[in-house]
Parts: sequence; C-alpha cells; structure tokens
Amino acid sequence: MTETNPEKAKQHVYTEIRDILTRARQRAWQSVNHEMVCCYWEIGRVLVKDEQNGEARAAYGKGLLIDLANNLTSEFGKGFDERNLRNMRSFYQTYPIRNALRSELSWTHYRILLRVEKPEARAFYEQEAINSRWSTRELERQIASLLFERLALSRDKTGVLELAKKGHEVRQPEDLIKDPYVLEFVGLRQDERFLEKELEGALIGRLKDFLLELGKGFAFMARQQRITLDGKHFYIDLVFYNRLTRSFVLIDLKVGELTHKDMGQMQMYVNYYQRDITNTEENPPIGIILCSEKSEAVVRYTLPEGNNQIFASRYKLYLPSEEELATEICKERLLIEQETQLKTEGENG
Repeated sequence: MTETNPEKAKQHVYTEIRDILTRARQRAWQSVNHEMVCCYWEIGRVLVKDEQNGEARAAYGKGLLIDLANNLTSEFGKGFDERNLRNMRSFYQTYPIRNALRSELSWTHYRILLRVEKPEARAFYEQEAINSRWSTRELERQIASLLFERLALSRDKTGVLELAKKGHEVRQPEDLIKDPYVLEFVGLRQDERFLEKELEGALIGRLKDFLLELGKGFAFMARQQRITLDGKHFYIDLVFYNRLTRSFVLIDLKVGELTHKDMGQMQMYVNYYQRDITNTEENPPIGIILCSEKSEAVVRYTLPEGNNQIFASRYKLYLPSEEELATEICKERLLIEQETQLKTEGENG
C-alpha cells in the first residue's frame, strides 16, 4: 500500500470542496443576475404598455417616471431612478422577446449595448461579449474602438450580416487583421517622440489589453526573438501563436512610415519560420507590421500577388472619437475598393 501524506490529503479535500462552492456561487450569481435582467425587462414592458394607452396616459404621463422613481427608490433602494427606468423601457423596446435574453449578460452589459444604434453592430457585440466572456469594461472599450466597423471593413454585405449573427469567426489569416489597431492603453502619446523598444515594452507591460485588441486565440510566445542567418543576428519584436489559425504570428513595430525594406524584412522572418520552425500539421506563419503611417501603393507593389501571409496595419496610441475612426474606416474601405477595381481592370485588360 502506498502511504498517503496527511497534509496533501487535507489540501486535496479542501481544494475539491472550494471548487464545488466556487462553481455553486457562480451558478447562483448568474441565476440571480438573470432574474434581475428579466425583472427589468418586465418593468420595461409595463412602462411601454402604459404608454400605449394614448390620451388616457397623456394627462399624467409626464410625471409618471419621476413619481415611480421616487416611490420605488423609497421602497426598494437604489437602481430605480428615472434614468434607469428609461433604460428599462428602452431595454424592452430593443429586446422585445424575453426568451432571447442571455443569462451570460448582466444588466450592465445590456445597458452598454443599448447605446449601440446599429442593430447589426449591437448583435455583434452581444454575441462577442458572450463568446469571449467580456467584462463590462472590455465590452465598453471594444464598442468605443468601433471593433465591429474595423472587422467589417473588408467584408461584403453578406459577410457583415454573418459577423453580426455569429460574432468574429477566424477562418483565414485576413480575419485576424484590423486597421487601425487602437493601442490607447500603452500610455504613449501619438505626438511625442519615442523608440520602437519603448512601444514594445509598453505593449508587454499591458499584455492582457494588447491580447484583447489583437483578438481571439492569441498566446504570447516571445519578445525580441533572435534568429541567426550566416552569423548575423536579427530580432523579431513580438511572437505569438494563434490556436484558431494554428499558426505563428510575428509582429514588428515601426515608428514612422512603413518602407519596402520593412516589408522585405518581415518576408524574411516569415520565410524562416515557415521553413525552420513551423511543423507539418501547422499552417504557414503570419506577419503583421504595425506602423504609424503606411502607403497603400508601397504595400501593394512590395507584396506578391495573392499574398495572405504578410499584412501592414496602422496603430493609434489614443482612443479616437467615433467620427475620426469612421472617417479612417471609410478612407480604408475606399482604398480597398480602388485596389479591387485595379485588379479587375488588369485581369480584363
């Protein structure tokens, strides 16, 4: 018989019981939380139903929410002020089917989602919040950075609808790419002078936030990964692995405008990883160059036709306004359309 270590045995029992209690508390919290969401939906339904009484309501309707807020707050405490009652009313109007409410989302999640005007964008953020288990802070940040619009940039109408319905599905390298990347969390100013290694250090210091911005399936592998070719050393700024594409993702950081030399260097890194590092069951590596400025012409004429391994994207070191990001996205979409037209004319010519 093997002797049992009493201390290890006690620790094992404690760990098992603690896990049981933790899971039970999580289920209980989720259940109570969902009941409160349904409760607020019912309150919204009553308010909307009351409004539909037309003239009969008009005589007292103006002060109804104020009176309700005062009475409910007096009896049930915080959470029933006039503003929140308006949110409950909007909640019912936006989500009219009770069975469609998701137990994974809290009332705070739903209040944030109510601010998203476009139905397809709202559906996307709702699905992604569930799929990626976003906290309310993460959800708010992704909405503010116009994640849906950035991902929808290179998709046609069918692709945008699919994005709204299923969330962000990664099927090919292009699905990983955003333009621009928003890196406001690093704490560097766009207009100040800094070195690439300082940007790299800031990204590593806020790796959790950087992984959130990169998207799904990323795992950090290395920083300043050295490769040696004929006695010369080269260093890849950041190396990740993406489990969804089953490929290495190499990232180079560039301060200033992208050059053809930068792209040639990334091509070398990708070739090295493909020939010497990537296993037969893995997909080819992906290279992403993050730069503050880029020329679409330089990118187009430097990369080979049909390229699906190397990508150049801009980054912003602050969270732009919705209008500014929308302008950037429209500009990028126009460039994509122009590039598509040039390819079509070349094929037909």
